[in-house]
Amino acid sequence: MRVRVDEDRCCGAGQCVLIAPEVFDQRDDDGIVILLEETPAEPLYAGVRESASVCPAAAIHIEEGA
Repeated sequence: MRVRVDEDRCCGAGQCVLIAPEVFDQRDDDGIVILLEETPAEPLYAGVRESASVCPAAAIHIEEGA
């Protein structure tokens, strides 16, 4: 799995950070997502998928099998 984030689309809702804090963080000044782990370990896949599905701005993109 490979994860990408579109910072321009991010609205700073922070759901990804709550669901998968090992993979996502937020900038202190504006709350925009920070990708901590572009290729997360398999045990984190479910949280990454959930984060992408609940992102209100659709700013998280997943490439499966990468």
